[in-house]
Amino acid sequence: MGNASEMVKQARILAQATSQLVNAIKGEAEESQDSDLQKRLLAAAKLLADATARMVEAAKGCATSPNDAEQQQKLRKAAEDLRSATNAAAQNALRKKLLIRLELAAKQAAAAATQDIAAAQKAGSSNTNPASQQELVNYCRETADLIPKLVQGIKGSMNDPDNPQSQLALISASQKFLQPAAKLVSSSKAAVPTVSDQATAMQLGNASKNLQSALGELRSAAGKAQEACGSLELDSAIETISQLDEHLKIIKRTAFESRLRPLPGETAEGSALKLGSTSKQVGSSMAQLLSAAAQGDDNYTGIAARDTANSLRTLAEAVRGVAATTEDREIQERIIEASRCVMSKSILLLEEAKKAVNNPNNPDNQRKLAQVAKAVSHALNDCISCLPGQRDVDSVIRVISSKSQELSYARYPETKKTFADVQLDLNNTAAILNEATGEVVTASQGPPAGLAHASEKYGDAYGDFMDSGMTIAGLTKEGELQGQMVTSMKNISMVSSRFLLAAKSVSADPNAPNAKNQLAAAARAVTESINHLLNLCSTSAPGQKECDSALRRIRAMRPMLENPSEPMNDATYYECLDTVMDNSKHLGVAMTGIANTAKKGELEDFGKAVKEVADAVCALIEAAAQSAYLVGIADSSSEAGRPGLVDQAQFARASQSIQTACQNLTNPASTQQQVLQSATIIAKHTSSLCNSCRIASSKTTNPVAKRQFVQSAKDVANATANLVKAIKVLDSDYSDTNRAHCAQATRPLIDAVDNLTVFASSPEFASIPAKISQEAKLAQEPITSAGKTMIDGSCCMITAAKSLSVNPKDPPTWQLLAAHSKNVSDSIKKLVTSIRDKAPGQRECDEAIYKINVVIKSLDHASLSAVGQNLAPRTHNSLQGFQEHMVSTTNEIMECVEDVRVSGRTEAERLGHYVTKLTVFLEPLADASIGCASKTMNTRRQMALLEQTKTVGECALQLVHSVKEGGGNPKATQAHEAIDEGADSLKESLNDLLDTLDEAATEAGAVTVMLDQINKAIIKTEDRAPARRDGAEERDFVEYQTNMTNSLKEISRVANDMVGKSTSDPSALSVLSHSMTTHYSIVATESRGAITSCGNPEIGQRIRQTVQDLGTACVHQVRCAGDVQNSPSDTFTQKELVESSRIINEKVTYVLSALQAGSRGTQACINAASTVSGIIGDLDTTILFATAGTLHPDKEQETFSDHREGILKTAKALVEDTKTLVAGAASSQEQLAAAAQSAVRTITRLADVVKFGAASLGTDNSEAQVLLINAVKDVALALGDLISATKNASGKNVHDPAMAGLKDSAKVMVTNVTSLLKTVKTVEDESARGTRAVESAISAINSELKSYESAEPPRRKAKAEDLINSTRPITSATARTVAAGNSGQQHDAIVAANMGRKAVVDMLATCKAVASSSENEESRQKLMAVGRDAAAQYTSLLQLLHEIMRDPSSPKSELIIVSRRIASSITELMQYAEYMQGERGAARSVVPLGAWHR
Repeated sequence: MGNASEMVKQARILAQATSQLVNAIKGEAEESQDSDLQKRLLAAAKLLADATARMVEAAKGCATSPNDAEQQQKLRKAAEDLRSATNAAAQNALRKKLLIRLELAAKQAAAAATQDIAAAQKAGSSNTNPASQQELVNYCRETADLIPKLVQGIKGSMNDPDNPQSQLALISASQKFLQPAAKLVSSSKAAVPTVSDQATAMQLGNASKNLQSALGELRSAAGKAQEACGSLELDSAIETISQLDEHLKIIKRTAFESRLRPLPGETAEGSALKLGSTSKQVGSSMAQLLSAAAQGDDNYTGIAARDTANSLRTLAEAVRGVAATTEDREIQERIIEASRCVMSKSILLLEEAKKAVNNPNNPDNQRKLAQVAKAVSHALNDCISCLPGQRDVDSVIRVISSKSQELSYARYPETKKTFADVQLDLNNTAAILNEATGEVVTASQGPPAGLAHASEKYGDAYGDFMDSGMTIAGLTKEGELQGQMVTSMKNISMVSSRFLLAAKSVSADPNAPNAKNQLAAAARAVTESINHLLNLCSTSAPGQKECDSALRRIRAMRPMLENPSEPMNDATYYECLDTVMDNSKHLGVAMTGIANTAKKGELEDFGKAVKEVADAVCALIEAAAQSAYLVGIADSSSEAGRPGLVDQAQFARASQSIQTACQNLTNPASTQQQVLQSATIIAKHTSSLCNSCRIASSKTTNPVAKRQFVQSAKDVANATANLVKAIKVLDSDYSDTNRAHCAQATRPLIDAVDNLTVFASSPEFASIPAKISQEAKLAQEPITSAGKTMIDGSCCMITAAKSLSVNPKDPPTWQLLAAHSKNVSDSIKKLVTSIRDKAPGQRECDEAIYKINVVIKSLDHASLSAVGQNLAPRTHNSLQGFQEHMVSTTNEIMECVEDVRVSGRTEAERLGHYVTKLTVFLEPLADASIGCASKTMNTRRQMALLEQTKTVGECALQLVHSVKEGGGNPKATQAHEAIDEGADSLKESLNDLLDTLDEAATEAGAVTVMLDQINKAIIKTEDRAPARRDGAEERDFVEYQTNMTNSLKEISRVANDMVGKSTSDPSALSVLSHSMTTHYSIVATESRGAITSCGNPEIGQRIRQTVQDLGTACVHQVRCAGDVQNSPSDTFTQKELVESSRIINEKVTYVLSALQAGSRGTQACINAASTVSGIIGDLDTTILFATAGTLHPDKEQETFSDHREGILKTAKALVEDTKTLVAGAASSQEQLAAAAQSAVRTITRLADVVKFGAASLGTDNSEAQVLLINAVKDVALALGDLISATKNASGKNVHDPAMAGLKDSAKVMVTNVTSLLKTVKTVEDESARGTRAVESAISAINSELKSYESAEPPRRKAKAEDLINSTRPITSATARTVAAGNSGQQHDAIVAANMGRKAVVDMLATCKAVASSSENEESRQKLMAVGRDAAAQYTSLLQLLHEIMRDPSSPKSELIIVSRRIASSITELMQYAEYMQGERGAARSVVPLGAWHR
């Protein structure tokens, strides 16, 4: 919008095209024999013709009123309606065409991927980098798993092309294939430099290039097919789930007839695991569906519905496997019926989602969706509960729940046993229950039968323990203590249920993030609750129960050290070391306390010391387990993990910690310290979750996920704030009522955290955890063995201390205590030493330093050979091959630098992997550099290339030394500066080397490197995180748009230049191709930021799609340029280049159009500013008429009062529009556009009504007319400045300087509107008219002075003669002003004010224009100062006049004094102007400033 003539031109072209389409459709209808098809075609033709007629009508209106924004908006809407009608008319044909293209692209991609996988497998034997090969194998496996689904989708679409499900299946398979295949391409290219066999490396490189090209076509085809068929997703998903339900019916009937057999490879355990993991995928995809439907986003709702249907298909397959691998008819029937229930509830959910999307403003959408989603969740749980082992656990949970309810009745069993006997029974049953807990933990990771047996044993042990607990509670006479015992037993029931649920979860999906840690934590919670009850029931000697409790706690920590394959917490390696150091000191103090208090018989202090020992040992074991895990994943033989959008394990740990803390808050037995500690834990983890949500929201390109993460963070933050208020009230008064309120406040927080965790569990956001190798487990051994020794030693020590507390005089026991204490101390020393010695990355850094030194020596040796001209040519590759090898290797090193920097500063566990990855590419780089130099005849170039490569090696060596020093320790800040410096130096040296290689490739006419660069840029447009400049804040859309537009114009210019050079100078095509590659890389990089910041998902997708299409066109253009350069006389290639250039220009137009749609508000501001500028020009013309006395009213009898009300009303409306406009800077582009257009319409009306009002004053009051029009002109000027300020501030944060400028502009706007209102009220009052004119003139001159001082360029050009001429009206106006002051007449004052205002404003504009044209800075500054002084002096004169008009008795003598100052300023201004006029003479030399006064 904005260019009306262009819009009308394009509308004419569009109308001609649609007219042809209408005729074609009518022709097809006439030829058709099918009456139904004929009717549909004719209806489509009529729809299209009507839409065309509406657009033509809108185009006529736009042509008639080219400056009317409303007419332009109507034309735009008509064009959009026409596009919709065209899509509807040609939808089937278009869809078929796009799907045929997608089928071809999918075939090519599948074939290319197969070839790449074969080349990757062949490269395994000669790849010198095992880590690179392992990563390549993993991506090969992922891609290979998807190829059959892609082929199946192709076959389905070809066999049934009109079936929407077949179409969507192909689109879905293609889109899922893209990302893993793109990673395979990147991994293949990264592996090429380290493959020693040249033939294999070449085969792998070529295969990866072919796959990359095929993926580009597949990405484009799938995107366009998705646009055409996306609206069918929901209906197709519902139909798919209905078919699955029918399929389950058949399975049930087959099972009933005993004909259900397992498929090849199906096992009971594998099917059960598949069912458990798939149920979570279903829940996650439904969470995405709920978010998208609630937001009314039909595109992402369709995608989520498709994912849900796919997950349910896998669920149905798993159900069939479970039913087929069991002989139990009851299990078969139950699990199939439960899965059918899941299907039926899922269909209801999708139907509700469809209603929500169709009616997004319905307030009941959220509630209905939540209700149906809850029903689906229950159905999934019922389905999982049917699995063998799961049912047994559920039975035990029901028994526990029943026992828990019995506790409320306070029915204590009778017994003839003594209290001591019952207490002994309680201790024995506690030991059995604790043992059963460990067995459940072990069994949950084994076959279902083992879990069933272990959970049954746990249920029996729990029942015996509860019976003993109730018996001892019945024997307790103290009512308060009895109540505490019952409460403690209820707590045991609760934690037991949670423990068994965690065991169920691990059994169903052992690989779920943090599942094993949650089970271990639940097991420890059971132990803690048992200890609490035993402490209440124990009547043993002081210190005994503390020892027993400590022993149980410490022994419960042992499983953490058995196989530390998951993170225990979020601590880094060096934080673990700090924890070990701190707690080792606490343990030493506590051990001394045990000995001292036991010796003195201070048993109460003895119990405290034992508890402190247990606390310290538990903290040490947890830190040891976490550090062992970090050592394992840091080992070079382990497979490094890949980060996702969110760390799902961290979300799960935070959720677990928050739930545990909320339990402690609601536990009546919690002390004040425990409550405050729980509050701290909740605040810490909720803050961490909110921060993770903020980061995830900024990274994701999925608009639904972006909004959901923000909303989830708000929900968690609000629930936390409410809970903190409740905790503060509880802390002031620990009453039952306050505790109940606190418990109630925990529920919304737990719900919010649970919802967030479920939403974040989507595979789309998942990270891939590291896999610890057997070799790495050996590296863990010193840490875990030291931890186990500490557990054994501390248990023996506490057992000895327990005996001493009863008999402190027993020497052998003292010897035992001393021996065990020494063992504990030795184990701590061993633990500290092991953690320090096993610091991650140090060994890899030492190896890297050695390897880099070898590389540098080889380059030195090659340089010496080159100097002596003895460098033997390498024959195993060509010069171009060596250059391509160097470019790819250099790019791989470049991508490693930032990872090495970050890991060297804060991530010790990743340091070794990244340093190894960086180092492994240096040797191939050096070999390729030497090979390239050996093929270069120019000795200078040889030396330059080898020296640059050596510089890269030296910078890499510096970086590795600095990261070794930093070690990934966040506290080693003294090394961080060196790390940053090393990373920056390495990046700079790599860029220099790439520039040299680019220059050499350009000279040689090689295009392969440029094609790779463009293809890599296309892939990067899919990246989540926007590209940011180092150290820069996030930029706004306008900046991204500006940078992209500049590069797009360059691409278009280069494409046109290529056409000319193809015939005149083909050798220049390589330089132009390089320029096109560079600019496209900028466009692709900036597009990521533009997509993220535009705020509209549809426009974001449009930008991405058009940029990718442009990249594909650039690849073809560069390839054509290479062909022309190789065969300059081939006319066919020249024609192909011309056609490719035309396509590039077309694609550039599409990208620009998409960018303009993304900045609709900004564009509307530009258009509005242009319209306001036209209004100001029109007002200037009207002032000329008024000054000349020729501004007549339309009707002779008109009076100003006829217009006054209209002026006031419109001015007030403009104030409201101003508020909306200012608010629009922080709103969406659509809202900003609406605000700008509304403001323009209002100022247009205001200018018109003021002009009519001024005309009604009559030509006798010409000065009053000028006064009134000047007042509205000031408003228009202020509005123009405000619109510009709003445009600049759009999308910026509140602290940006542009926001301050916006506020200032808004204030000026309001001031000028107020001034207009005052003028309107006084313009007919002859006694106040002159005073008002003076006030208006002062305000206008001050406003012009601000513009004069600003950095904005002058609005026009001027010469020194113009400045001299502009001083004369000031002299006349000064005389008039002095005369008006002496006469005191209002008429004289208004004439003087109007004259002075115009004279000074014109002088300032001219003075700025003349000063800006001066090449001498000193002259420029001096002239600006003189002009400013003249305007200030005249303002003082007007202020004197204003005082005299308000108070005629004011002294008038000052008028002469100020007028003389004005005369002096004008004289000086003229002198400077005359000097500058002479300064431009060719013969005039520069004269010192002092000479101006001679």
